[in-house]
Amino acid sequence: MSANDAKAEVVIQPSRGWAALNLRETWAYRELLLFFTWRDLKVRYKQTLLGASWALVQPALTVAVFTLFFGRLAGIDTGAVPYPLFSFAGVMVWGYFAGSVTRAATSLVGQQNLLKKVYFPRLIVPVSSVFVGLVDLLMASAALACLMAFYGVAPTARVAALPGLVALAVLLALGVGLWLSALNVKYRDVGHMVPFLMQTWMFLSPVIYPSALVPQTRTVAGWEIPARALYGLNPMAGVLEGARWSLFGVGSAPGAAVLTATIVALVLLFTGAAFFRRMERDFADLI
Repeated sequence: MSANDAKAEVVIQPSRGWAALNLRETWAYRELLLFFTWRDLKVRYKQTLLGASWALVQPALTVAVFTLFFGRLAGIDTGAVPYPLFSFAGVMVWGYFAGSVTRAATSLVGQQNLLKKVYFPRLIVPVSSVFVGLVDLLMASAALACLMAFYGVAPTARVAALPGLVALAVLLALGVGLWLSALNVKYRDVGHMVPFLMQTWMFLSPVIYPSALVPQTRTVAGWEIPARALYGLNPMAGVLEGARWSLFGVGSAPGAAVLTATIVALVLLFTGAAFFRRMERDFADLI
């Protein structure tokens, strides 16, 4: 081997301990991230009769059921906002979050053949799964605008806060998705658990009811529990209440809830990314 050939050798070794996030490398593969996002979007609606219209049909049918059972029969009070509008906003935001987490959790296992053959930052796979849902969210937002016009509810200046709340939902979905995607490679039970987790989480979030229905305190086995404070630890509560506040311009700003959601989302994102990088070296062997 000549001296020039020796200089051309590149040795790739697995990282040791808790690897750095190395976001610069991920940014260098940003075109691949866009390709994965576009590919997943096309595959999702390929050979379907309604195509991308499913992004509107699913929330519309869900809202119709919720309006019948919770708006009419249960008589849940949503204040000045008509229940169809109230529930559509909740279903729209929650649908994005739950769908993104579900796709991200199973994304690595679904790409196992590619992960074994080609090197690229594995972080791209769950991130692209989270970005795909933004297209559905955009289409649902257009439908919500039409519904608001039908009910005569005009947006106010508070709607300027909506992009920030959407970004918060993206960060939260990405943080949870990174944790679950890495765990699902080693423990396939996670993939079976995610639908139940999302369903339970939905009922613990103000999707179909306002958080005002949660009492300040509740007595359990003789102990007085701060129910509202504990409920506020759910980051999706802040996202959903903030989205409705910005869209419909009613009530006071849920500043404490949004701040809590931001802190939880950042903690989940950074710890999830660190855990993902820690497990990344074993993906090809375990998957």
